Amino acid sequence: MRLVVDLNRCQGYAQCAFLAPDVFAMHGEEEALLYNPHADETQREQVLRAATACPVQAILVDDLGDVCEAPGAVREGLSGVQ
Repeated sequence: MRLVVDLNRCQGYAQCAFLAPDVFAMHGEEEALLYNPHADETQREQVLRAATACPVQAILVDDLGDVCEAPGAVREGLSGVQ
């Protein structure tokens, strides 16, 4: 499973870090989001909940073939590791 977060869209609400703390974390004084772009398959349920809970729909989950997007997610302009 591969994750991409649109860091331009992310507002730092940290819902993802709360719901999937092994994958997402807030870091530093400016509360920058850090995340594992290649999350372990065992984290799937937590990651999908985090993507769904994101208030600005900045998280894209790619199953490397099948794309599971949070409702309203935008694919253009995404920042992340390929």
